[in-house]
Amino acid sequence: MADRNYLFVCSHNRLRSPTAEHLFAEVQGIATISAGTKRDAEYPLSDELVEWADFIFVMERAHRTKLQNRHRAALKDMRIIVLGIPDEYQFMDTELVRLIESKMRRWLPA
Repeated sequence: MADRNYLFVCSHNRLRSPTAEHLFAEVQGIATISAGTKRDAEYPLSDELVEWADFIFVMERAHRTKLQNRHRAALKDMRIIVLGIPDEYQFMDTELVRLIESKMRRWLPA
């Protein structure tokens, strides 16, 4: 059973956030889901996902803004962590994996 629920968010939920979800899916103590802010995302962001999450990681500041505007009530006082990863990588791209792992290091269980 997971101790922490991690929600990863990008625009279309096709490249960056699914890569992050995949990378940490097998980490002991963490459950992962990814979603997109766009209405046509593979898995669109919802209040239910926001409420499920203990931590929300977004790829860009624009994602945080959309999340705050559309899901304010579900967010309550939850902190949103901006990873600062631009939309220039393919799914599981070596450089994308390196960036995500580097930026997530402090958020992983010991």
